[in-house]
Amino acid sequence: MTTNAKRILEIINTSGDHLTAEQIYLKLKADSSSAVLATVYNNLNLLHSQGLIRKVAVAGYPDRYDRIVKHDHLVCKKCGRLSDITLEDLTARLQAQIDGEIFSYDLKVSYLCPQCRREGGRG
Repeated sequence: MTTNAKRILEIINTSGDHLTAEQIYLKLKADSSSAVLATVYNNLNLLHSQGLIRKVAVAGYPDRYDRIVKHDHLVCKKCGRLSDITLEDLTARLQAQIDGEIFSYDLKVSYLCPQCRREGGRG
């Protein structure tokens, strides 16, 4: 694994946020003035294909990247804010309903975040 890939993985794994490629680039750039955005995208694709990070896609917003820890996501229908939520492990319940192994699943629950509710949003 390259130095840039290691640093990108570290940035994602230590972040409490769901970062976009551009946000990751800015953090990497602060450490290494030679970093370029294409390097970030290439390394994100590599890390994702190796199963070391999660890519979270929400329609109408840039992809965001997340650490590999079992959790699901709340997605605000109005502003697109992504928040972590930990539900009881659904894997066993899903597994009981199919004839085959579940390798992973991506649950996104739509809701209105507290800020959008305060602003009177309806989604």
